[in-house]
Amino acid sequence: MAVSYIQYLSERQSARHKRDSEGEWAYASNITEYNLKNKVTIGTQVADEAKQDWLETTKYHWKSFRNLDLRRQFKKYTDLGVAALPTKKFEKYSKTLSEMEKIYATAKLCDFHNSSKCDLYLEPEITHILSTSRDPDELKNVWIEWRKAIGPKVKDMFETYVNLVNEAARLNNFTVGPKVKDMFETEQFHNLWEQIKPLYLQIHAYVRNKLRQKYGDIVSEKGPIPAHLLGNMWAQTWSNIADISLPYPNITSPTVTQEMINQGYTPLKMFQTANDFFVSLNLTAMPGSFWEKSILEKPSDGRELICHASAWDFFDNDVRIKQCTDVTEEDLYTAHHEMGHIEYFLQYASQPVAYREGANSGFHEAVGDVISLSVSTPKHLQKIGLLNQTNLDAAALLNNLYKTGLDKIVFLPFGYLMDLWRWDVFAGKIPKSNWNCKWWELRHDYQGVEPPVDRSEDDFDPAAKYHIIANVPYIRYFVSFVIQFQFHRALCLKAGDYVPDDPNKPLHNCDIYQSTTAGNALGDMLQMGSSKPWPDAMEVLTGQRNMDASGLLEYFKPLQTWLEEENNKNGVFIGWEPTQRVCSSTKKENQELETSSESS
Repeated sequence: MAVSYIQYLSERQSARHKRDSEGEWAYASNITEYNLKNKVTIGTQVADEAKQDWLETTKYHWKSFRNLDLRRQFKKYTDLGVAALPTKKFEKYSKTLSEMEKIYATAKLCDFHNSSKCDLYLEPEITHILSTSRDPDELKNVWIEWRKAIGPKVKDMFETYVNLVNEAARLNNFTVGPKVKDMFETEQFHNLWEQIKPLYLQIHAYVRNKLRQKYGDIVSEKGPIPAHLLGNMWAQTWSNIADISLPYPNITSPTVTQEMINQGYTPLKMFQTANDFFVSLNLTAMPGSFWEKSILEKPSDGRELICHASAWDFFDNDVRIKQCTDVTEEDLYTAHHEMGHIEYFLQYASQPVAYREGANSGFHEAVGDVISLSVSTPKHLQKIGLLNQTNLDAAALLNNLYKTGLDKIVFLPFGYLMDLWRWDVFAGKIPKSNWNCKWWELRHDYQGVEPPVDRSEDDFDPAAKYHIIANVPYIRYFVSFVIQFQFHRALCLKAGDYVPDDPNKPLHNCDIYQSTTAGNALGDMLQMGSSKPWPDAMEVLTGQRNMDASGLLEYFKPLQTWLEEENNKNGVFIGWEPTQRVCSSTKKENQELETSSESS
């Protein structure tokens, strides 16, 4: 009886998921009041139906089942999430979240050089300015104005959202939300960060010194780095400032973006290139519906949409990507990342509905990134005709490894602190009166960055990051940026393109392209979905059952050695002294502090 009930439940869950996803997609791809109302209506109906099923499911004494698989499926169906909220409160939750996303997606800034031109969206215009401008005043202006356009408008909404998520958590028998579901103990995150921190300190010190040479006293010799100078709205990755910080600046670096433009690449061709990579591994090609229904570039019809790249699984072989793609090297790798999610969807599609998800959310993020580790190597770029040089010397290879480090190493403290902040907000450890200042305390302590101007609780800078206001847990990205190197090492060994201690086959230059052996091994893990605990899935591919940063450290060992020698040679200060920037309860208090400081 329990088996037939689970099958019935799976069919209902599948139908609900498809309806709910269609409503979400319609709104995310065309932000209108009609689509918002429709999305909320569908979401509320789906939540009510899920509650009805939950009440029936709780009648089963599933904890006593001897069949472990059946018990696991029942357990998954007893966690309702926010659907546990009463109908009116669920509607309020959905509307609040959608309104915050709308404010974020539709925010526009004025051009720094032309104040009458006020049509700059985050993507692509503002992102382009941050990545290419070297005018510190323009960068500071964009940095400040983006936060002004989002934070104050959503702060009260965010409080409503937090209260509703916590209420849902209590209804699901958790103390506060969100829980770290099926993941790791938080102590493991701390231990991993301590493992990685020495490498981060070296690249931080090196970059700060280079920025000081570029911008002068705007960057202090021993303090945190001003966040607006790092080429990214959130200073989460720094590869956009590689041009002013390369280890060997006189070595001609291949410009993949320019080569893509020269060859007439389009967003469609970028995703076709990603598809070719997965097919070369004997993995599943994108179905026809993917190419018909995906949004691969920003529509030209003027509609407003959520441009943040995302992958969608509607079940029934209906998978899609929504991405406002530009023809850039960075977006080429993003295309591979998002298609990695799609590949995972396709691989576990035959699992019961309860298991159609990653072994944990970090696994899902890691799949596309592990492919990008191969795609971004000079070796691979040569194979697909985006890099003309046939032989790159040691200096050019180190430059390439450094650029990768500006994404992969630099991201780790940001990926960690995002949810440290969120968890403490949900737990009530950070009151609303200290949300912003605590945010900057964490960014200072973990990243060693500071805002370009003093901040206060009149601001709400966490909201400048999409995942904060869109209810997307972020520790999955920290997990991903560690385990992708575990996956990469295992796949490279299987592909025979990496040999430990062989300088001719280092891990950082491995490319698994066209290795069906590696692809089959990856497929074996992906097909499991969440049918087993994540250590089991990890073991299938890597032979390990724990998350471990040794693969990452091995990958970047040549860079770490070079950075340590370079920083030591130049007497560069490692670490950072306390910031001189102030964060207070109000902007007025900041101004009073500044006046007092000047008079003294």
